[in-house]
Amino acid sequence: MYNRKNKKEALTRRHSRVREHICGTTERPRLAVHRSLAHIYAQLIDDTTGTTLVHASSTEKGLGLEYGAIVEAAKVLGKAFAERALAKGFKAVVFDR
Repeated sequence: MYNRKNKKEALTRRHSRVREHICGTTERPRLAVHRSLAHIYAQLIDDTTGTTLVHASSTEKGLGLEYGAIVEAAKVLGKAFAERALAKGFKAVVFDR
């Protein structure tokens, strides 16, 4: 069985391997999606400045999601995230996993 430290190290190694080839810019930011067992998180990242431009998560109160309904949460979260990104003027992104 893996312990927490080894899982974190493996996650960091995978992340750095992908990031060697993917870089987000101001015009075309990187879309990073993280899915845990209970929640989903998405964000648009500008790697030139190291800032998060748009974010959304299933833990937000305004989305009206139930705990454990991860498929429904993905649908609602995707729609809310897309609306926020389009409102800020982003039409194209680089998908990070």
